[in-house]
Amino acid sequence: MKQHYNSDNIMINLDLKGCSGFVSDQEFDNYTTKALEALSILDSGRGAGSEFLGWNRLPSEITPDMIEEYLKVVDRWIEMDINLVIVIGIGGSYLGAKATIEALSHSFHQMSPTRGIKIVFAGQNLSEEYIAELMDVVSINNVACVVISKSGTTTEPAVAFRLIKSYIEQSYGIKGARKRIVAITDKERGALRLLSNQEGYKTFVIEDNVGGRFSVLTAVGLLPIALAGFDISEMVRGAADMQRICSEHTKDNPALLYAAMRNALYDSGKKIELLVGFSPKLSYVCEWWKQLFGESEGKEGKGIFPASVNFTTDLHSMGQYIQDGERTLFETFIDVRTIRRRVEISHDKQNLDGLNYLAGKNIEFCNKMAQKGTMFAHNDGGVPTMEISIEMIDEYSLGQLFYFFEKACGISAYMLGVNPFDQPGVEDYKKNMFALLGKPGYEKQGEELRKRL
Repeated sequence: MKQHYNSDNIMINLDLKGCSGFVSDQEFDNYTTKALEALSILDSGRGAGSEFLGWNRLPSEITPDMIEEYLKVVDRWIEMDINLVIVIGIGGSYLGAKATIEALSHSFHQMSPTRGIKIVFAGQNLSEEYIAELMDVVSINNVACVVISKSGTTTEPAVAFRLIKSYIEQSYGIKGARKRIVAITDKERGALRLLSNQEGYKTFVIEDNVGGRFSVLTAVGLLPIALAGFDISEMVRGAADMQRICSEHTKDNPALLYAAMRNALYDSGKKIELLVGFSPKLSYVCEWWKQLFGESEGKEGKGIFPASVNFTTDLHSMGQYIQDGERTLFETFIDVRTIRRRVEISHDKQNLDGLNYLAGKNIEFCNKMAQKGTMFAHNDGGVPTMEISIEMIDEYSLGQLFYFFEKACGISAYMLGVNPFDQPGVEDYKKNMFALLGKPGYEKQGEELRKRL
């Protein structure tokens, strides 16, 4: 079974050995040929939704001047002693930034007295307790806000922004609010663009050709990540390097190979993909990935269901099903080759826990052996496995990983025969919610729905 290794050890590697017992070499070669066709459609702009391909060449088009504009906001808010920024957005408007910040931050950063700007997120839910507790935190900090929405009328972020905007205006005045609110929105249209023009907010543009779930390498993701203190230039550099590799029209392209194997497994009856991390820092990367693939492929009665688990934690909850349950799933493991911190297991005289055989070994060594042991066990239990290796959890590797998955997603969806860039099903819940809330224009639908309550 083919596997991809790059001679430069800091690049992503894709290992497909764990699929060899489930997909033959001949079958896989046929799927890579189909993937090459899908890649040609994607890169030529001949496929459905091609008006949303701005992300495809985006990393190589990001200039130092663009990054400097984001850093000017960071510098200005540091000068103002801003210590808390509320980032308001939902779906792709927050998941990429959230995933990156969680991955790069100290695991216990909320409890540590670190200096600098802290980032919190709002507008991704309608929980009243969440909003109330957010306002508790806002009231004891020096705050600013980044609001992200093309339209400015999406319910969840619009509700949160109305409350945060009101608080900032009451606390710092209208002129003060102008310095503390940045909007990332449409170039010309929408309520948030109109408001930004009226109030004089600093704005960044969400280009029409970049959908939300593909927007992590735009201002949508890069500005919050920069505000959190991380190196967005390195993130862009990693994505640009991966763009070069994933644009090669060869059967060594790792994004093409991943897309090909996903579809080969899907057609063989594997309907669920589990993205597996062995570091809690990757939990929100998995959440971002779930939206990317779920919203891109889940339509027309088709699509692999994207789910995720965090091992070894979830081996003690989901492990039994994965090992012995219905054989409709496969796993993609994210392997991290290098870690930043080392903790050695000590020797204990009594050895009541029986762990002295591990004395002198690092915890990450145990984690790696748990990872390999899990892959072997699940493979033997009838679960195909793939492994994606990144060098470490840093800005450069995350930039690679985001672009790798975006490119693979576009290829995979075209292989599946669906438009990767629309999401018609998302609108159904909104219409019902508007009707039940009494939004003007939805009266008849609201009357019918209330009969079902």
